[in-house]
Amino acid sequence: MQENYQQKILGILGGGQLGRMVIQSAINYNIDVHILDPDPNAPCKDICQNFIQGKLTDFETVCSFGKNCDVITIEIENVNTDALQRLADEGKEVFPQPHIIKMIQDKRLQKEFYKNNNIPTADFILTANKEEVKANSGFLPAVNKLGREGYDGRGVQVLKTKEDLEKAFDAPGLLEKLIDFEQELSVIVARNKNGETVAFPAVECSFHPTANLVEFLFAPASISKETEEKAKSLAFQVIEKLEMVGILAVEMFVTKSGEILVNEIAPRPHNSGHHTIEANFTSQFEQHLRSVLNMPLGNTALRCPAAMVNLLGEDGFTGNAILEGMDKAISQKGVYVHLYGKKITKPFRKMGHVTILDEEVSVLKTRALEIKEIIKIKA
Repeated sequence: MQENYQQKILGILGGGQLGRMVIQSAINYNIDVHILDPDPNAPCKDICQNFIQGKLTDFETVCSFGKNCDVITIEIENVNTDALQRLADEGKEVFPQPHIIKMIQDKRLQKEFYKNNNIPTADFILTANKEEVKANSGFLPAVNKLGREGYDGRGVQVLKTKEDLEKAFDAPGLLEKLIDFEQELSVIVARNKNGETVAFPAVECSFHPTANLVEFLFAPASISKETEEKAKSLAFQVIEKLEMVGILAVEMFVTKSGEILVNEIAPRPHNSGHHTIEANFTSQFEQHLRSVLNMPLGNTALRCPAAMVNLLGEDGFTGNAILEGMDKAISQKGVYVHLYGKKITKPFRKMGHVTILDEEVSVLKTRALEIKEIIKIKA
């Protein structure tokens, strides 16, 4: 552990809600945070020590930003990894390591990493264009994913029949067998430079039917102890094979037969860990700080069962955000609202989240559905 870790300047590429919540943890340790983000009104803008507006994918911009930081990390994968590698070569600490971010940026490379390291995942075929997807119609039903720049539900198409093939992406990507899964889980695992590794308890994710992003999550997941151990073991396997320093969200499918398959990974704090701020002894955001600054990792146990509801912009509303139902929601016991500082709402834009704590796991689903109906973000 660095005795003077609080003196270090932490640079974060990306100034969205994840960076904002990292800063909220950093304040407790007197850590100065510098942010680079292209949006002049990014959620982190007014709460960091230094805000630079600039493109995360521009080589010179990222190099220039990193020169004034001691440790550099990310809150979004779409960054210039060549610039990060240059900074690492010049002696800056960059976590997660640039070559790992580069691999995860491309879902094709990500899938090949699983295959090469005997990490169970859905069968897949790499495709260069729409014609190659059509040529593999015998592989359907499948999910067609863009290799690069798919994010928050974008760049993913479900192709069930030959009629669906016209929806295929005409760009490098992959076809992945459509898994008839029982549950979707996420395990967040962290590793510091000393090689200390810890995992958070598995959470169960419930996806929005049309927006293709997490709508609810529940912790603990309703799974057996054996499935929990298998899921955690798989998450450890992934981060250790990568030799990654930082925090990693490992999204998984549990099949009808009880097999666990890795779907995708994200090398940063993740939507499936937001509940940890109130529900766990250490939040994922503090754990991210601890891992990249080589501090001892925090205890990950649940203090209380929890549900998390994503607050998405209502369909049909774009403009200055208006929040309905806040007073009714926060008057309830165990309800914690987190707004992300985004002034403009759009349909399905992530505007905030609500964590609900309740000793009774059985009532969490009902309460989560109620909160979703109470709080509406309109314009």
